[in-house]
Amino acid sequence: MSLEVLDRHSEALFEFLWCPVCGQEVFTHIPFEGVFCKNCNTQVELQESRETRGYEEAVLACFDSTTTWNLHVDEKLRRDLPDGSARVKILGAPGAYKVDWWSPEPGEDWEPVERGEFDDIEEPNEVAHLA
Repeated sequence: MSLEVLDRHSEALFEFLWCPVCGQEVFTHIPFEGVFCKNCNTQVELQESRETRGYEEAVLACFDSTTTWNLHVDEKLRRDLPDGSARVKILGAPGAYKVDWWSPEPGEDWEPVERGEFDDIEEPNEVAHLA
């Protein structure tokens, strides 16, 4: 008897996904530990949604900032999650994913960092050199 391994979440899903703490799109998998944002170490866990509404895929991405690096130091380049966690429901198929909802819902108290929101901001530790 052999063990069949199923690839439940495609690379295309991770190409669509971004970190709501820092806005970066690169994730790394540490075997037996989980999947983490490569930039800030926020953990992400993917779960299949019970309700798909006819879409090919329906996935819940659960983010946890317990492992996030230096939230207090880089607060200008990172945004903490409310109560340390947030979930996003993603619907669609490779090449056509879309966000269905965030939990908690974005509002006055919390707004997820958008994809690449801080890309054009200089790191606080960098020194600008004038030519």
